[in-house]
Order: sequence, then C-alpha cells, then structure tokens
Amino acid sequence: MKKKVSLFLTALCCAVGAVSASEVDSVQVAEVHGNVAARKQRTDNDEYTRFRVGGYGEAVASFKDYGINRYYGNPNGNTRDHRNTISIPRFVLAMDYKFTPKWILSAEIEFEAGGTGSAMELENSENGEYETEMEKGGEVALEQFHITRLIHPAFNVRAGHMIVPVGLTNAHHEPINFFGTVRPEGETTILPSTWHETGIEFFGTLGKGYATFDYQVLVVAGLNANGFDRNTWVASGKQGLFEEDNFNSPGYVLRVDYRGVPGLRVGGSFYYCANTAGNSDKPNFYEGQKASLRIYSGDLQYKNDYVTARANVVYGNLTNSKFISSKNVRLSNNASYSRVVPVAKNAVSYAGEVGVNLRSIFNHNPKVPVIYPFVRYEYYNPQEKGEAGQTMDLRNKVSMWVAGLNWFALPNLVVKADYTTRQIGTGKMFGTGPYTSENEFSIGLAYIGWFFKK
Repeated sequence: MKKKVSLFLTALCCAVGAVSASEVDSVQVAEVHGNVAARKQRTDNDEYTRFRVGGYGEAVASFKDYGINRYYGNPNGNTRDHRNTISIPRFVLAMDYKFTPKWILSAEIEFEAGGTGSAMELENSENGEYETEMEKGGEVALEQFHITRLIHPAFNVRAGHMIVPVGLTNAHHEPINFFGTVRPEGETTILPSTWHETGIEFFGTLGKGYATFDYQVLVVAGLNANGFDRNTWVASGKQGLFEEDNFNSPGYVLRVDYRGVPGLRVGGSFYYCANTAGNSDKPNFYEGQKASLRIYSGDLQYKNDYVTARANVVYGNLTNSKFISSKNVRLSNNASYSRVVPVAKNAVSYAGEVGVNLRSIFNHNPKVPVIYPFVRYEYYNPQEKGEAGQTMDLRNKVSMWVAGLNWFALPNLVVKADYTTRQIGTGKMFGTGPYTSENEFSIGLAYIGWFFKK
C-alpha cells in the first residue's frame, strides 16, 4: 500500500509541474455558470468579448479499510477489508457565447466517472450473434444549458437547464470551493449533486454597502418520488431518465446570500414541491396520494488571507413518506430505482470546516507554497425521523471527521490529501458508534479555469 501511495503522489507532482501559470486563468468557471448575481455577471462580462471555453475536473485515489456493503452480511456493519479505488469523479467542459452584451448562452457538459459507452460485438462462439456490451459505467450529462438576459443589477432572467442552488455544495460545487478530495458527504447523500433542472430563474442584487443581498428565484422540474429511498432520501429523485421530465408539480426555489461584509457570505435556500408523487413515471402509481417536499438550508463562508471557514445545515421534510415507501418497494425490477425502503419523513445534514493559509504565517512570503491544513466535521442522516410505524436504520446515522492538506500549486489548481474516519450509528462528535468504523486515506488533484477567450 505504501508503494502505491508513493507512486500516485509522484504522478500528481509530475502533473502539477507540467502545468504553467500561463496555461490557466484564475477566473473561476463559477462566475457565469454558478448562478451568481448580476453584479458578478457584469464584472465577468468585461473579461471576454464574445466567446470562451473552460471547465473543471477532479481525480481521486482512496485507500480504505472497510468493505463495500454496510447493510447486509454483517451485523456489525461493514466488514474489515483493505481495498483501493481510483477514479475521475467528473470532468466538465464549459462555454459561454455572447449574442450581445445582454444576451448570453452558457453550457456545461459533465463526464462523470469516466463517461459511459457501449460497443457492438459479433460473438462467433455463440453462433455469430450480435451483442452489445457496456464498456463504461459512468455518465455523460448536460449539466447546464441556458440563456441569460441581463436587464438591471436588481433583476435579470435566465431560462434553460441550470443549477438548483439548494445547499452549500450545489450553489458552490466547483472543486476548489471545498477542502476535501471529494464533495462534502452529508449534502451529497441526501440531495442531488450536482443538482440541475430545466426551468426559469430570476436573479439580481439588492442594496449596497453593508446591506448587499443577492437573490435567486427558480421554477424548475420537481423531484420524482419513484427515486426516493432509505439510504439517499430524495437525492435519487432527480428526473432525467426519460427524454422528457414531468412538470406536473414544479419545484420552487428561493436563495438569498448576504455579501455586505468583505470576505463574508451568509446564505439560505428553500425548496418546495407540492407533490413529488405527481412527477412519477406512471401517472397513477401513487393512487392519487400526494407527497409534498420541503428542504431548508443555511450556509456561510468567511475567507481572508489567513483563514477560510465554511459551515452549512440542511433539513428536509417529506409528507406521506410511509405510503411512498409502501409503493416504492413494489417498483418494477426493470426500473433503475433502488426500491430500498423505508423512505424517511425527515433527513438532516450539518457540517463545518476551517483551513489556515500557512503562507500567511510567514508574512505572505511568495517563496512559501500556499498550503491549507484543514479539518472538517460532518453529521448526516437520511433517516433522521420516520412516520409512526417506520423503523429507521441506525447505519444511516454518520458522524465523521476529515483532516488534510490542500496545496494550491496555482490559484485554481490544487493537490489534495486527507484522512477520513466515520463513526456509524452515532450522532456524537467524539467516541465510537455501535457499528464498525470506516477509515480511508485519499489523495486528489483538481483544477478549474478558462482555457480560451476571444
């Protein structure tokens, strides 16, 4: 294992050394693609005339001491095992095109886990039959495709396929916006990530000085209760399986960010879908029963030359969860849903992280590398509370610590290393849970930037 870690670290260092500062741009893709307010849009518009192409990506290797199944085969949770994984969680290409300074087309294509692919083969050993074989098990998705009409700093319109800014991670999902080698685990367990839907958005900036607020109001395709399950709550309810999304019960989103203090951003979001059951694949699957969904989230970030700190909380409420569970367990075996129940009434996630810039300790000496030691705590539970008669599985209750280093070789190129320990079945920050703990060491590489502007 030590040899594998050493080889991978060497490969990462070589990759970093191969990229010069002139080849990437410090402007983040998020400035247009990540649902920002009109004032940020106007600043960003000055940096290119007509067209630009960029993107972001991540690579991660992990060395784990636990098995692949926490739920079955062992009454103590996961089995003790030593296994290693390596992956490309996502590679994203982004582009912007200005029809005019006020009309902007933006798009992102995400290749997740190496993309997906299949091949046709002629099996001579089976009487010359044709067979189609799956060669890659990832995903290729149109993450964003929208047109923005800039009208006034206080009011602008965007229509198309866009990010749903619920929670800290969805609103700021680019890989240099979190310290760990992977996205924060709690939010991405109970919410879709990256959450993107088709609809319309109104956004802008209100106030000035210490009373500056950004807002976003969206009407998008709602979640589908067919995808709700025990282990991920509503995260797998995002539509997109078919050529058309059901729009019987839209999702309504409100996000507000306070930015009046330099370096500080405090935000909150609310999601409401009146009837997730109404967006099911088959119209009468839930027999006319309704299942409304409310998600509340709050988050903050403070950043200066010395420290970066973030915190967030997500709380969700699903009505009629017991009935949804009774129906989802009967979904067809051919459907791409887990059918693992019960689905909980309430789910929760909260987390906080802080990192310190070591260069700041040495009077910002440019010869000292920009390295952030960090620590992060998370608690999450997709089965925080059920309806009467539902039994919640304690193995979904996770308390975890992550500690590591982020080396910013460039402002938008970072090499990451961290150690994670999860305590299963407990909500305590310290101590052990009733099930086998899960520990892993991970190293990763992430970048973001614009490659070409015209």
